[in-house]
Amino acid sequence: MPELPIISGQKVIKTLVKLGFVVVRQKGSHVFLQRESDTVTVPLHDPVKKGTLKSILKQANVSLDDFLRVLK
Repeated sequence: MPELPIISGQKVIKTLVKLGFVVVRQKGSHVFLQRESDTVTVPLHDPVKKGTLKSILKQANVSLDDFLRVLK
């Protein structure tokens, strides 16, 4: 299994948008994205902690392999 990357919240958002998510709104330093019935909150931290990124991917129903493929 590939290792989780150390990236910023902005990079996470850009990657999720490429995977079909749409930015719904922003409240403070958190951005809310949605795709069909999946809703994800991404903090605008730099960097996003690995545990937080893992939780975001789980909530988004996105595999790590798919995320890394689109990230590159």
